[in-house]
Amino acid sequence: MKRIIEEVFQAEEKVGAILDEARNKASEILRSAEKEVSARINDARERSRELIKAAVEDAKKEGQRIGDEKIKAADGEKDALLKNNAETTSNLVANICKIVLTTEHEGNKN
Repeated sequence: MKRIIEEVFQAEEKVGAILDEARNKASEILRSAEKEVSARINDARERSRELIKAAVEDAKKEGQRIGDEKIKAADGEKDALLKNNAETTSNLVANICKIVLTTEHEGNKN
């Protein structure tokens, strides 16, 4: 009977040792998995950061290109407006000069 009890205790100790080893192994696997997941998350964040940075740069370039096109179009419209209204502008300047000269001449009479 004593021998059976000793064998039961030994078996329990072996089972306890096996369970401790299994727990340690499970903890090691869990730490390793957490480390790998963390590394993958960091890699994904870095790739996302790079993608966002590239998208922002592309958007800036596109915005600059569109802005340049709009400025070029506005300059073209301005040049066309000035060209089409050159005679009107010239007549307006001539009228203003005439008014100024007339006003000066009338002022000199007094």
